[in-house]
Amino acid sequence: MAEGDFETMRRESRVRRRPNWAAVCFHAQQCAEKSLKALLQAAAVEFPRTHDLVALLDLRQPPVPDLARHRDDLALLSAHAVACRYPGDSTERTDARECRARCERFRTTARRLLGCEAAFL
Repeated sequence: MAEGDFETMRRESRVRRRPNWAAVCFHAQQCAEKSLKALLQAAAVEFPRTHDLVALLDLRQPPVPDLARHRDDLALLSAHAVACRYPGDSTERTDARECRARCERFRTTARRLLGCEAAFL
């Protein structure tokens, strides 16, 4: 499921005419969330239904240094789980680029830790 969000994020970020920057940010967050939940599940860590990526990261005990270094990336992505889907906030191209870059960094680490870095690149 994370890979589906990753591909949607990539596709939408390449759109030239009327791109949906909020969708790029949302799918970046969703890719990171599902990747993080896969890591927790692989470690037999139960997790609640939440979109707070930092709270999910903190469930992994003892902490995994390779994951902990993404704390700031996950915090920024968490803000795009819900807020960007409702009126009031504006999402720009720079936001989408930042979310995509942070998602890609985290995804690379998550896939390596899950042992699936070669597939779906």
